[in-house]
This record gives sequence, C-alpha cells and structure tokens, in this order.
Amino acid sequence: MDPAIVVNPWMILPFAALLGLIALGPLLFGGWWAKHYAKVAYALASVTVSYYLVGLKAPARLMETLHEYASFIALVGSLYVVSGGIHIRVKGESTPFENVTFLAVGAALSNLLGTTGASMLLIRPWIRMNKYRITGHHIVFFIFIVSNVGGCLTPIGDPPLFLGYLKGVPFWWVAEHCWRPWVVGVGALLGMFYIVDRLNYQKAPSAIRQILAEPPDIFKFEGLSNLFFLSAILAAVFIERPTFLREVIMIAAALGSYYTTREGIHQANDFNFHPIREVAILFVGIFATMLPALDWLKGNARDILGSAPTPAMFFWGSGILSSVLDNAPTYLSFLSAIFGSFIDNETVGAVSRLVASGGVGLDQAAEPVRLTFQALQRYHPAHVAAKQVGAEEIEMAFLLGNLTFNEFLVAISVGSVFFGANTYIGNGPNFMVKAIADQNHVRTPTFLGYVFRFALPYMGLMLVVVWWIFFR
Repeated sequence: MDPAIVVNPWMILPFAALLGLIALGPLLFGGWWAKHYAKVAYALASVTVSYYLVGLKAPARLMETLHEYASFIALVGSLYVVSGGIHIRVKGESTPFENVTFLAVGAALSNLLGTTGASMLLIRPWIRMNKYRITGHHIVFFIFIVSNVGGCLTPIGDPPLFLGYLKGVPFWWVAEHCWRPWVVGVGALLGMFYIVDRLNYQKAPSAIRQILAEPPDIFKFEGLSNLFFLSAILAAVFIERPTFLREVIMIAAALGSYYTTREGIHQANDFNFHPIREVAILFVGIFATMLPALDWLKGNARDILGSAPTPAMFFWGSGILSSVLDNAPTYLSFLSAIFGSFIDNETVGAVSRLVASGGVGLDQAAEPVRLTFQALQRYHPAHVAAKQVGAEEIEMAFLLGNLTFNEFLVAISVGSVFFGANTYIGNGPNFMVKAIADQNHVRTPTFLGYVFRFALPYMGLMLVVVWWIFFR
C-alpha cells in the first residue's frame, strides 16, 4: 500500500454489508438472493472501486488487486475444470474408519495439489461414498480438513503459504516448522469427526446401507489424462514473469482438459459451471470491498498490536481476520506487521553493508545482524555472492535467522491456514465445496449454521488446543 494513502474506516462498510448478505441472504430471502446476488456483489464492489479511483486516486492499488483476483480465479477455476474431468469410482459402503482414512489421505494430498485441487478432486467421490447417509457434518469436516488445515505443510498447499514463499520463505521451511501444529490440528479434527460420524453411521439401518451403498467390487479412476493438465497448472504456479503468463497457462490447461475429457466422465461427475460461476461473482465483490479493510489493517496493525506483541497475538489476530477476509492478503498484512514490529532500518543497513563488503567484519557484528547475514548465505547464496540482496530479502532472513522470531512466522502461517476453515469465505475452496454439495442435493449448513453449529464447537476447540500447546 502507498504510505500516502489513508483509508477512511467508514469504507469498510460495503465489505461488512456483503459479508452480512452472504450470511443472511440465503436464510432470510433465499429466492431473491439466488436471483440478485450478482447485482449486489457488483454494486458494492463499484462503491469501493469508485472510492479508490476518485477519492484516493489510487488506480495502481486496484490493478494490484485485479491481478490477485485474476490469479486466484485462474487457479481455482482451472483446478475445478481439470478435477471435474477425473472420476473416482468408489467401492462399497463407507464406514467411519474408512471415512477417517479418506480424509487423512486428503489432508496429505492437499500439500501436493493445493487445497483447491484436492478439494475439487475428492469432494464428488466423498459425496458418493457417503450418499446413503450424507449430511452436513460430512461436508463441513471435509472443508475443515481437506480444504484448509491439511494444506499447511508446503507453499503449494494454501495461498498464504505460497505468498510467503514468493516473499522469501524457503520451500521446505514450512514443513520443517509447522508439522507439529499440523499433526495436532488434523489429528484432533479426525478424532472429532470419527465420533460424530460413528453416531451417524449407527443411525443408518443395515438394510438401507446395503441397498444404497456403491457396489462392493468397483474402485477405479477415469480421466487420468487430466493429470497432465493438472501438472501444467501446478508448474505454472511458480512462473512469475512475464505477467499473466501463469494465468494463460492455467486457462489453456483448463480448456485442454475440458475439450479432451469424455462426455461420460463429465456426466458421471454432474459437471457444470454453476459452482465456479457463483464463486467468481461473489469473490469479485469480496476482493474489491475488502480492500479498505486490508489497507486499514496494514496501516494500523502496529498500533493495534502494541509495543510488545506475542506469537499468540499474531496467531489469533491473523487467524480471526482470515476467518472473514481472504486469508492470503491477511497473511501478507501480518507479515508486514512482523517486519514493522521487530526490524529497524539500522539492522537492514548493517546487513546491507556486510553484503557489500563480502562479509568483512562479520565477527564484530551484533548477533541479530550476524544471524541475519548467515541466513542470507544459507537461503540466498547466489544473491549474496553477487552482492545483490534487497531489503525485503534481508527482512525475511532476519526472521529466519533469529530463532526468537521464527515462532511469529509460524504463528501467522498456522493461523492464516487453520482459521480459513471457520467460514465459507475464509478460503477459496470452501464456497466451491458447498456449491458442489448443494448441486448434489446435500443439505449443507447456512453461513451462520456453519459458524455456530460446527466452526465454533469443533474448529474452536482444536484451535484452542493448538494455541495452548504451541503459542501460549
């Protein structure tokens, strides 16, 4: 954000209004909302866009957000199309133990395919394997585990971690430092799911299960040629230049998948474009209207956090805001807050001089400066050798090299990823999973039902346990 820009906090109201309508519209006036949600999203977005163009005269900020939205919808949309071309035939009825195993595999797979890719690949077989007793908790715990918490181990897993990777967090650093919270978080959710699902399973009569369950001798994959297009999308994630080449490759992969997939596979998946259309429209409104909220947070985070912030503050702060804002820009805002809270220009300057001198005087440097320079040598040896290290790389090396501050980076990584599961809009795949479930006539909770019936009692308990063990 341009430091000269000062956002009027009243301009957060369009975002609050959109969130309120997404939460209450389907519940209070569902028919009207289904017909007019697009007009509402565009209208509220136009208020914020006009404010940034006319009031703030900040078109560059809008273009930055437009690029972020284009990247987001290209990734989510292409994964939706390609995964819709892969059909997994499941076998037999699904017991609670088999369901837990499926979700555990999905959690691991989220780190390889991303939470969006894993969600779109697995949600349809998940619905089919539980079709004779499918209910809200199946969809919600799928969102908790596969669409969010599972993807906390690699930058591919979830958008906030990918943005951290682009900012200089080493690829395997996340797995090295976040695996313990991941094990506790995923394990706690799987345990709670097993208890809930066991009770649900016992209510389904054996005769009904035998009639409605999938045939016991069928388990196969169809449309495996789409793995090529899936690989192209995942490879494109790492392309930064030229601008929009990444998105072009993703869209090309989606088109290639759509036109080469047999019609029978699309029919078996009940594939259509309604879910991605709904997500694309609503997130136009969300990306636009959340701009003032994010920019105000970025400008005031240090004052809000105070003079002695703790890892717990960053865990709960980044997490709570990730529940209602998109978790990727929230992560970046709190990363900026960490830089502002702990790193001063004097330290950055001292490290820059060390780089320019080839490390001369390292033994006499202050410990934070020495540790930062050593982190640069470890993670950016080519840049150090060429004496071409930017301020942002130094700031990140400060966090990575000084172990005291590692915990703050872990806190916002875990908080942004985990808390994204708390609402339908906390992370991109959440709304898509709900849309696909609705399309398959599964009774999913309303926005508020999701929060109060599931997120608060189940995710809330897990998050308190993670905080108590790791960030207290």
